[in-house]
Amino acid sequence: MNPANPDAATREAALLGSLSGGEGTDRDDPILGGPALERRSISERIASHILGMIKTGNLRPGDRLPTEAQMTIAFGISRPPLREALKALTIMGVLESRQGGRYSVTDLSPSRLVEPFNVMLSVGNYEINDHFECRSIVDVALALLCIQRATPDMRLRIMKLAVDGRAFLADPVGFRLLDYEFHRALAAGACNEMLSAMAQGLYDVALDVRRIASAMPGLIENSVRQHIEIAEAIARRDEAAATAAVRRHLEHVRDTTLLSMTRMNQR
Repeated sequence: MNPANPDAATREAALLGSLSGGEGTDRDDPILGGPALERRSISERIASHILGMIKTGNLRPGDRLPTEAQMTIAFGISRPPLREALKALTIMGVLESRQGGRYSVTDLSPSRLVEPFNVMLSVGNYEINDHFECRSIVDVALALLCIQRATPDMRLRIMKLAVDGRAFLADPVGFRLLDYEFHRALAAGACNEMLSAMAQGLYDVALDVRRIASAMPGLIENSVRQHIEIAEAIARRDEAAATAAVRRHLEHVRDTTLLSMTRMNQR
């Protein structure tokens, strides 16, 4: 909640309560929004998510993952399946455990795992306005479909991920993980596998630049506020507000990505 803004805190509490129906959701899978999976299946899915972030360059060699407590917030799971996922990735050589209990991405695995999603940027064919024009079309469609199709549990997960972003204001790596989950939750709520795949592909482009942008002062705070605006509009089933909020957020991401590219080219 936001103690600095009682009205916002009250609104968020009411929205979360209405989405959850006043009942606990421990029986539900926090990632898929359906019946709970066995712990082993959840751990495999978390491992797959982390691998996906490494493949796209969103996590790079030497990056330290958030604490276990922060990752349970981001993924919406308990510690046992998270620890199983981290252990499996450590055995694979993808992660290594360092002093203090924090995990880091190894130096060897990313080079073997990275897929050619960011080739467009490296060969100079990347056009940022084209990219974000496509993202705007697809992500607005996802938000509108969420309003029509997302279950209460799906809307609850979108809202929780948006609000929980406040825990990562000083942690760019942790926020990138949460941001990844927030946009996956929007895609899941649309209940359209083809559109979700398109959204994921567009999200993955130029992540090596956006990971630099995530360290800009104030960027995470703005993104969290915009995530909450999107989640609230979906919870209210307000199509006009959802459309405006998604476009505003993507304009912010586009502008900060462009600024990062400019700074990189000036080095």
